[in-house]
This record gives sequence, C-alpha cells and structure tokens, in this order.
Amino acid sequence: MALKASELEVGMTHSATLVEDLKRTQLVQYAGASGDYNPLHTDDLYTREVAGYPSVFAHGMLTMGMTGAMLTDYVGDGRLTKFGVRFTAQVWPGDDLKATATVQALREENGVKLVDFTVSTRNQDDVEVLSGSATARVDP
Repeated sequence: MALKASELEVGMTHSATLVEDLKRTQLVQYAGASGDYNPLHTDDLYTREVAGYPSVFAHGMLTMGMTGAMLTDYVGDGRLTKFGVRFTAQVWPGDDLKATATVQALREENGVKLVDFTVSTRNQDDVEVLSGSATARVDP
C-alpha cells in the first residue's frame, strides 16, 4: 500500500528500530556485500593498535542503508527521489539503532505529489549517528 499525501501532515513522524545489538558479523557481511574491506570495520587488532579506536565500527553506508530501508518500508518501493545524509557519530558493535523520519513539507512538482522528510538515526544513548533528508513521491 503506497503512502498518500492525504494521510500526511507537516510534523508527523515515523520511527522504526533498525537493529538491536549490532554484531561484528554484520560488519563483516556488509564489507563483503559492499567490497569495502577497510580494516577499521573488520580488523579489531588493527583498529585498536594502529588506528587508536576502541574497536571496529560500522561503515557509514551500512547505517545509511538501514535508514534508507526504513524510509522505503514507509513510503513504498521505488518512491524515494532523493536521499542524503551526514554521519554524525560512529556506530559500534552492540549498538541499537532507531531511525525517525519527520514530514517537513508536502508539495507538488510538475503534477507529482512529494513529501520532504528530515531523517535522524540515533543509538541507545540517544546520540544522533546520522542526520539527513529525503524526498518521496506519494499518491494524492
């Protein structure tokens, strides 16, 4: 069922849990799927002893992908027309992530109904790890 402009109003929010207890295995799986084998995401010894971080941490694009999945689950497949983010904090193994999309505007462009969102993903400590915006086509 596609999201409808008539069901939305500015200020409405939609939230979803993206992951509970992010596992290191998920980081390695993402490295394989994306081809991004940067040792900061997969090699704990390197990350601690060479780079000086407390442990490996998630790829930013993994967090963006999970947040994007929340958006497409909400607005419907093939309806996102724009999605951009900024990574604001690292995501660590063991983190829980929750994403929220807030309606900023409802508009029409060339006869197409659009909804603009601000997007925020936060961890279990309420630290924002990703902020951004998105636009999606919606039915009338």
